[in-house]
Amino acid sequence: MMEFRNHQAPESSSHRKMGRGKIEIKRIENTTNRQVTFCKRRNGLLKKAYELSVLCDAEVALIVFSSRGRLYEYANNSVRATIERYKKACSDTSNTGSITEANTQFYQQEASKLRRQIREIQNLNRHILGEALSTLNYKELKNLEGRLEKGISRIRSKKNEMLFAEIEFMQKREMELQNHNNYLRAKIAENERAEQQQTNLMTETAYHDSINNPSQSFDRHFLPVNLLNSNHHYSRQDQQTALQLV
Repeated sequence: MMEFRNHQAPESSSHRKMGRGKIEIKRIENTTNRQVTFCKRRNGLLKKAYELSVLCDAEVALIVFSSRGRLYEYANNSVRATIERYKKACSDTSNTGSITEANTQFYQQEASKLRRQIREIQNLNRHILGEALSTLNYKELKNLEGRLEKGISRIRSKKNEMLFAEIEFMQKREMELQNHNNYLRAKIAENERAEQQQTNLMTETAYHDSINNPSQSFDRHFLPVNLLNSNHHYSRQDQQTALQLV
């Protein structure tokens, strides 16, 4: 034991200085050290098995034989029951091939069923288009005719519904445009009345001005005549002066 303590002391000091390092996994040659390591690792392994069974609700069975032949075991259920379960699981793995074959057969059946459904849908589409009718008997043709008539009636109903909705929309649009047109016509008539009133007001103003100031209009019209008369008088004086000199 003293040799073991002396051997462990440098390891603990190096652990404090350098931290925990990797341990080389190989057989411990020293018998005492090997026995001590076995006891420590065995207890740790049993503790881990217990924690695994409790935390994960797993069925755990642990069997350990020492180098001297001593048996150490742990099982949360029973070692024998766990071993029997292990044997059964190993025997079930031999049936994996049969399970795979069963799955393959199932998927093949599903694939054939889907292919048959696809063929039926394709034939139905051709029958609706009026193709490949020679394979149908009278009853099947009658049923097909009934389905087509029902489909056509639904299509026509939907078409008429859309047409009525479009007509209603266009009528509303027509009313809106007509109201807008009437509004524009009223605005144009209002502008024309305003312009006519302004023209009449200007005419009346000019007429009243001509009535209130007649002299201005008279002088304006007769100014050239007066000027002509004055020029004519001046020419007569010149003619008299000329006659007197002669």
